[in-house]
Amino acid sequence: MSDERLFSLRNPWFRASVGTTVAVFVASVVVGFVWLPSVHRDAPFQGVWNAICSAAGVPRDWSDGTAPVKPSEQLSTVQVTPQLLSTASRLSIGRGATLALRCTMCHGARGVSGANTPNLAGQYAIVIYKQLQDFQSGARANPVMSPMVAGLSDQDMRDISEYYEFLPRPARPRDPANPTAPDIVRLGSPLRNIPSCGACHGEIGYKAGAPWLGGLPAAYTAMQLQAFAAGARHNDISEQMRNIARSMTSEEIQQAADWYHGTAAKP
Repeated sequence: MSDERLFSLRNPWFRASVGTTVAVFVASVVVGFVWLPSVHRDAPFQGVWNAICSAAGVPRDWSDGTAPVKPSEQLSTVQVTPQLLSTASRLSIGRGATLALRCTMCHGARGVSGANTPNLAGQYAIVIYKQLQDFQSGARANPVMSPMVAGLSDQDMRDISEYYEFLPRPARPRDPANPTAPDIVRLGSPLRNIPSCGACHGEIGYKAGAPWLGGLPAAYTAMQLQAFAAGARHNDISEQMRNIARSMTSEEIQQAADWYHGTAAKP
């Protein structure tokens, strides 16, 4: 059998192979450039050029790097470092005490809440400062706090934060029925990428920017974890709390909230 006869249209096998290849090519074009764009109405599939780029996995427009991609939600802009607010003065604490008079209705006269709002007495100044900044920028939304901080200057927030850190933390005796922290607080769940709560929030260790949870109302702590899990709260850096809360069960959230509500004052 000669090469001429093998690749000749007179050869039925050659015709069949060529015909199959052409049919597959045409079907691919129809699916990729006709059917898919008609099903997916979003921008990446609109038009032949967009469909080609999407199929090839390359950008439709090559960016020059000067136009940053805007996030879909307001993010926190506070750069948390251990040195942030590390030098509190008496003047700053005294001024903060005056400014904090507006906060007493919800957070108590001495930073200890009588309701399901957070205790601020003894809380790390970095934590309070970051939350005030986030409320003002919109990274964290709250119908009460957002308007309350709207007129505060950066120095006002620093003074308030330093004043509340200066106050002694409230003493809360441990529950004698639960003398040992639950597993989610002591150990976390490594298989689900959940670190122990105590590693960042007290009991075991501390991470700069992480709030002290001891004595916080259980309802408040549980509500914040649920908000992180649902994505309703998104001012955590690098989305770490959202990822953790999504992996926690409802029972673990309540266990952690109840435990920290009963923890004692700082050593």
